This record gives sequence, structure tokens and C-alpha cells, in this order.
Amino acid sequence: MTQEKDYIVRATAAGGQIRAFAATTRELVEEARSRHGTSPVATAALGRLLTAGAMMGSMMKNDTDVLTLQINGDGPLGGITVTADSRGDVKGYVQNPDVILPPKNGKLDVGGAVGIGLLTVIKDMGLKEPYSGQTILVTSEIAEDLTYYFANSEQVPSSVGLGVLMEKDNTVKCAGGFIVQLMPFAEEKVISRLEENVGKITSVTRLLEEGYTPQRLLEDLTEGLDLEITDTMPARFYCNCSKERVERAVASIGAKDIREMIDEGKDIEVKCHFCNTAYSYSVDELKNILKRSKK
Repeated sequence: MTQEKDYIVRATAAGGQIRAFAATTRELVEEARSRHGTSPVATAALGRLLTAGAMMGSMMKNDTDVLTLQINGDGPLGGITVTADSRGDVKGYVQNPDVILPPKNGKLDVGGAVGIGLLTVIKDMGLKEPYSGQTILVTSEIAEDLTYYFANSEQVPSSVGLGVLMEKDNTVKCAGGFIVQLMPFAEEKVISRLEENVGKITSVTRLLEEGYTPQRLLEDLTEGLDLEITDTMPARFYCNCSKERVERAVASIGAKDIREMIDEGKDIEVKCHFCNTAYSYSVDELKNILKRSKK
């Protein structure tokens, strides 16, 4: 695998007392930015959540499992929604993609853009009810919020680091992150060594800019703890929308509204939330949708 492409590394350390994930996600965050035309602060917020989504998705076991991460804050960004599967495919969007905010301490003000609110994690693993956990946003910077979520909702002590760095032309320079988790049987000395290592990593973005790979990130995080890389998998921005799927959304708006569109006699265009692909429906297609929805 060429190192330019996005990928996720999964590993264990300290003889299975630690499990760890790290990813490089520049391409997929840039793809999201170009599809949604996000401002730098919106790109950073969405990019962090996409990166976390890709790694958290890779923790799931089955091909059909789906993870949804939602952040709803009272800041100008509105909400951010990301969904991921267990194969490293991830997609997402932000409610208000063109928010511009002045930087805070020389950095993009993701916390200010997100505001105060909630983080919701939904895992659909083909059971009757999907698992759903919700926590408050503690800093609204996303990584700390996920750290808090893991500790509170899943009772797994974790450390999450996420970073997106922009170029002067507002494209994505680098993006990536890590999730390191302690297993219930972790020994005290392993815990304190891991805490010490995590404490040394002050900025994920700086390390990515220095050319750190996910492997190198994990080496630093588990220094002295016998890192064992279990596998690497590609990650990408991928949306499985289609004209048929979007048609179901059109059908769901109700017969009255569809009739009004038909009476106007114009084609309509509907965009997929997740990837911004536009699908157009002619008046005849709308008539067929109406017929089918009556059945």
C-alpha cells in the first residue's frame, strides 16, 4: 500500500492490555471538503469527526455494522453527522458548511464553531435495537469529547487525539488521529506508562506535519509497552447513495408536495446530504414516484 493513501493501523500493546488505533485521513477529509465546500473551521470539525468515525468503525466486527456519530451544538456550525462501516468507509456532512470564525490562540476555533451540546453514538449491529450512547460535549473540540464518551458510556478508559491542518489555499494539508484504550485487566504500571506517553503528545497536527505515519504515532504512544501491530486497512470517503435511494427520500415528503412539484412542470434536483451528489427527477419520474407511493 502506498503511504500517500489514507489508512488505519490497528494494534495492541503490553500483551493485550492496551488496544490502539491510528489513522492518516488527508485524502478523505479533502474529499469531504471539496464535495461540501466547507470553510476551514467546518473542514477541521468535520475532518476530526470523520477521522474518529473511520477508526471507531474499524472496531466493529461485521460487514453490515454501521456506526453513526452526531454532534449537535448551539454554535454556528449546527450539527455534524458522520457514518462509518467496519471496512474503513466513512461519509459525513456539517449543517452549515460555510461558517467563518476568527482563529483562537492561533488555531481554528472548532470548539466555538460547535458550541455547547451533545455527542450521540449509534451502533447498528443488526440487533433488534441499535446501541445508542449520549454524552455532553466537554470542550467541543471533538477529541476530548470522544475521550469523555468512551469513559462514561462504554466504561473504557481511552485517549483520543485528532488533527486537521489546512493549507494557505484552504485545502487539507494533513489529517489523522489515534484512539488508545485500556482493557479492564490493565496493570497499574502499564496505565501509568501509557499516561506518561500520551502526556508527551501535545499536538497531533504538529506530528502529522512532521511526517508521522500512524505506525509512528502508535510507537510513541506505546513506547516501552511492546507494540504489536495487528493489521492495516484502507480508509476512504465513500457514499452508497443512488438515484433509487434518494427517490425514497423524495417519496417520503408526501403526495401533496409531490403533486405540487408535478403541477409546476419542472424537473427537480435533490442532493444527497452525505456526499452532495445531485440527482434530478423529471416530471414523468415524479409521476411514477407518486404512483408507487400510493401502493
